[in-house]
Amino acid sequence: MSDTNLLISRRQFCGGACQVASTATLATLLTACSGGSSSPSSPSSPGGGVASTLGVSSGVFTGGGVRVTVAGSALTDVGGAVLVQSIAGVFLLSRGSATAFTAIDAVCSHEGCTVTGADGDIYVCPCHGSRYNRSGQVVFGPATASLRKYAASLADGVVTITL
Repeated sequence: MSDTNLLISRRQFCGGACQVASTATLATLLTACSGGSSSPSSPSSPGGGVASTLGVSSGVFTGGGVRVTVAGSALTDVGGAVLVQSIAGVFLLSRGSATAFTAIDAVCSHEGCTVTGADGDIYVCPCHGSRYNRSGQVVFGPATASLRKYAASLADGVVTITL
């Protein structure tokens, strides 16, 4: 083998070096973003078990509140909860009994992420793992402030969240 076969151009060397550096950076980012064993949805997380994604219901803004239809959602059953999306904001709505509903703000008080999951009757923020009970009180941080609670009433199969 001659020495000329072992030589590569500066362009080839730089291109190869950039590919190696890019691959290493991407691998580092993917590992960091996966959360490892401290991920909020990890069963070994200090805040609790695995969070499941809440169902989503559309809310209709009516000036003084947001109206949400119960039929066809997790709210048909006592203990059910949904994420309500509306032009007035996003809310976590749960059914505590045949006629009682609880509505709280779905924006995490830690860094403003939308709370989209639940672990049993505990709401879980997907960003940093903050956990809230159905009344919006923090049960596990990093959040320290409770979520805002709203009055909610049921009439003719529709829950109205009063703003």
